[in-house]
Amino acid sequence: MRPAAVFTGLIGIVVVAGLLMAGEARLRGGTAGDEPVSAEETATTADPPAQAGEPAAISDDRAEVIVRSTEPAAPSPVPADGTVPKPAESETQAETAAGQTTSPAAKKPIELARPAVENAGLLSFGERKLLLAGIVPTPADKICGPAGRQWPCGMMAKTALRQLLRNRSIACDLDSAEWKDTAATACRLGTQDLGTWLAENGWAEAAAGSPLASAAEKARQAGKGLYGDDPRRR
Repeated sequence: MRPAAVFTGLIGIVVVAGLLMAGEARLRGGTAGDEPVSAEETATTADPPAQAGEPAAISDDRAEVIVRSTEPAAPSPVPADGTVPKPAESETQAETAAGQTTSPAAKKPIELARPAVENAGLLSFGERKLLLAGIVPTPADKICGPAGRQWPCGMMAKTALRQLLRNRSIACDLDSAEWKDTAATACRLGTQDLGTWLAENGWAEAAAGSPLASAAEKARQAGKGLYGDDPRRR
């Protein structure tokens, strides 16, 4: 009986050993297909498909460049070196260019203090004189009215303009405050154009082709200023 027991024990050991070997082989076969992928392999294989299906990431600087390029009023073209001009600089240049286009045509009013009245239409500043545009100055020695009723209308016209100004400053459309001899231009006391005031009140005739001709004609028909009676008799 003892040899049989020994033989049975050996067979059992062989069977157990075989089962263990079979189990080990099965475990190795199962884990070989599920071997973990390294981080480097994941970066080179998994990332491209994910990026292909999603919008690419974009930096703030790049987004700002794209937005500027789609604006209706774009700045100057991008230089060859790829740099983008700053909006503030381009807007300043545009404003400067617009100013250079319009400035030469418009004269900036120049303030002149204490004008002296030579007559109704001619002002003086020392040796320099200003002829009010749009009218024919009324000589200070002009006489108006029929025989027997004549009156010094020229002196009255001069006095009327002096009373209007009362040594106050006026603004004149001049290129410079240092003109020479006599200059013809428009001048204003506040918002009142002096040439217009003289024409409307009949103290000066309108020059040929002047836009003040209509105002001067209305004054004549109304008997104002030069076209009326001696105001001292009223």
